[in-house]
Amino acid sequence: MDFFDFREYILSLHAVEESTPFDETTLVYKIGGRMFACADMDNADHIVLHHTPDVGDTLRDQHSEITPAWHFNKRHWSDVRVDGDLPEKLIKQLIFDSYIYTIRHNVTPKALREELLKVIETDKIK
Repeated sequence: MDFFDFREYILSLHAVEESTPFDETTLVYKIGGRMFACADMDNADHIVLHHTPDVGDTLRDQHSEITPAWHFNKRHWSDVRVDGDLPEKLIKQLIFDSYIYTIRHNVTPKALREELLKVIETDKIK
């Protein structure tokens, strides 16, 4: 998966915001004001994704392309190499899982969280 495919997919998710709060090359993706992914345009060989500690441990055990994220809480964030052997379908699933996890566990207020989940469920049915 190249950087443009990654960006196109992530921006296709409902209500995703893209910003550059750290520097001019690091793109941060948020849902409901909460970060769930980021990628560096200058070093587009990996992305950083949010997850539960258990999911992170499992992914790291199963895939050498997934490692603890540099400069992030390593229990909740992983670097995912997108230029290696991971199938694009798996990368997209990991992105979507990060998106849903962040909505369910980090987005507040509860009304916004429930609204986002309802819209996503409706989109999935279509």
